[in-house]
Amino acid sequence: MAIDTKAIEEHIRGILIALGDDPDREGLKETPERVAKMYEEVFEGMNYSNKEIAEMFDKTFSEDFRSSSNDVVVVKDIDVFSYCEHHMALMYDMKVSVAYIPKGKVVGLSKIARICDMAAKRLQLQERLGNDISEIISMVTGSEDVAVMIEGCHSCMTARGIRKNGSKTYTETLRGRFETDTALQMRIRR
Repeated sequence: MAIDTKAIEEHIRGILIALGDDPDREGLKETPERVAKMYEEVFEGMNYSNKEIAEMFDKTFSEDFRSSSNDVVVVKDIDVFSYCEHHMALMYDMKVSVAYIPKGKVVGLSKIARICDMAAKRLQLQERLGNDISEIISMVTGSEDVAVMIEGCHSCMTARGIRKNGSKTYTETLRGRFETDTALQMRIRR
């Protein structure tokens, strides 16, 4: 699916009119085009399925790597940005932590951050984002033992509506051994 920037431009122009402004005035003349380009960038992940994202970032290393069932890889505090599908509002200050138990190979650490970024570049829910990242990491690593923890501050709750600036949402997506092994869960929550 390709993002239709021309349609976005037309709709943004209509929104400006609906807001009672003049889209032809100096400050707004190029706004529809700028918004369309921004949407093309921030919603890039909508062009790809989870499988396609996994294929895009499938760079693993298996040479000279022997893992035991107690080895855990954890990457913490990956900054990502996404848009809430309910309000199309920016979910900001989101930090993602990803953990997995290697199954004979490891993924390049930067690929984990890239997977998180690409999965977030969609109209999302924080809960679904955790599931998407977990699914993609599992496809790339071959491990069913994956955990994704997300801390998010949502502008749809902090900047509008109830306006609770200090509120944060925490979600955990636990798969495989992470679902039942409380000692393993404690190791990744440090």
